[in-house]
Amino acid sequence: MKRVVIISLSLLFVSNFIFAQQKKDKSKFKEYEQGYYQNSILKDVRAVKKKLTKKKKHKRFQMDQSGLDLPNKVSLYTKQWANPSISQGNAGTCWSFSTTSFYESEIYRITKKKVKISEIYTVYWEYVEKARRFVTERGNSEFSEGSEGNAVARMYKMYGAVPESEYTGFLFGRKFHSHADMYKEMNNYLKSVKENNEWNEEIVLSTIKDIMNHYIGVPPTEFKVDGKTYTPKTYLKDYLKINPDDYVEILSYEQEPFWKQVEYKVVDNWWHSKDYYNIPLDDFMKVVKATIRKGYTMSIGGDVSEAGFVRSTNCALVPTFDIPSEYIDDDARQFRFSNKSTTDDHGMHLIGYFQKDGKDWYLIKDSSSGSRNNDEKAPEFGYYFFHEDFVKLKMMGFTIHKDAVKDILKKFK
Repeated sequence: MKRVVIISLSLLFVSNFIFAQQKKDKSKFKEYEQGYYQNSILKDVRAVKKKLTKKKKHKRFQMDQSGLDLPNKVSLYTKQWANPSISQGNAGTCWSFSTTSFYESEIYRITKKKVKISEIYTVYWEYVEKARRFVTERGNSEFSEGSEGNAVARMYKMYGAVPESEYTGFLFGRKFHSHADMYKEMNNYLKSVKENNEWNEEIVLSTIKDIMNHYIGVPPTEFKVDGKTYTPKTYLKDYLKINPDDYVEILSYEQEPFWKQVEYKVVDNWWHSKDYYNIPLDDFMKVVKATIRKGYTMSIGGDVSEAGFVRSTNCALVPTFDIPSEYIDDDARQFRFSNKSTTDDHGMHLIGYFQKDGKDWYLIKDSSSGSRNNDEKAPEFGYYFFHEDFVKLKMMGFTIHKDAVKDILKKFK
C-alpha cells in the first residue's frame, strides 16, 4: 500500500513539474479594427449595391502574442508549389477555393503543369445538386453556401472542371465574389417550392440555373486549351490528368469508431457522405507531419474562431489558458467538438512546414479576408501560420491523395 502511495505521489510531482515548465500565455481585449473585408471586399459590394451601415466597434478576447518569436514569414517554410492566394470575396465558398487550390498543386505534382481552375464552376454545379436533393428529400435537405472538401471531387466526377479563364463568375463589374443576393433568391424560391408542394425536379433545377446564370453567368460546355477543344470532363481527364477516385478524406473524432469509414456529422456534409476514414489523433498527426515532407499537400478544414488565432500576426496557437500542450488528445478534441466550441467553419490549403523548438508550424494558404489584413505586396498576404498544436486540437480532417496514406488505408476493412 505504501509503495502505491509513493508511486502516486511521484507521478503527481512529475505531472506538476511538466505543467510548470510550460510558460503561461497571456490574453488581452483588443478593439476590433476594420481590415481587408471592410476596406476591399465590402467596398466592391457597395460599388455595385447600396451603402452598408457601419457596425459598432467592439473588443475581442484574444491571446497576447506580443513578444513571442513567431515564424510568420513565408520564406522560412519548406513548401510545395501552389498558385498565389486569391480571395473568395463575400461568398461562403472556402470549401471550393481551398480544395481547388489543392487540386492545382496535385496537377503540378503529377504533370508539372501550372493551371488555374475555376472554383465557381464547381460551386455552380454544387448548388444544382443541392437543389436536386432538396426536391428528392421534399425539402428536408440542407441548402446553404457551405460544403465539404470532398464535394469538389464529387462535382469533378459528375461535371468535370474548366479553366478559371473560361468561367470567372464575375458579372456587373465585380472584383470580388458576392453570392448573398443569389443565394437569397434561390433559397426563397426553394422555400416557395416546399410551401406549395411543387416538386417538379426539371422545373426546379431549371429555375435554380436561371438564377445563377443571371448572377454568375452560364458555365461553358466546351473550350480550347493550347489549341485543342475540350469539354469539362475531357479537360479533367485528358489535360489535368485528375482521377477524383484517387482522393480520400481523413478524419479524426471519437464519436464514431476509429479504423472505419464513417459519416462526418456536420451541416456542410449535406449529402451525408460516409466516405471519411476515421483514425486516432496520434495517427492523424503522424500523417500530416510525414506527408507534407514527402511532397504532398492537403485541403484541411476545422475551426478558426479561436482566441489563440490572432489576425494581426496571422499565427494560430493553443494558449495555456485553453489547454496545455501535453493535454491535447482525442478526448480534448472530442470534448470541444461535442460542446460546439470546435466547429467545422473553414477550409484551407496546407502547403508547407517549418520546424521550431521541436514542433512543426504549417504554412496555410487561405482565401478568406482574415489572411489579407497585411501588405498586399508582402509574400505573407493570403497566408496563415499554424502551430502543430492548433492543427491537433482544432483541424478536424483533410483531403489528400490516396498514395500518401496507403499504409493507413491498409488498416481499414
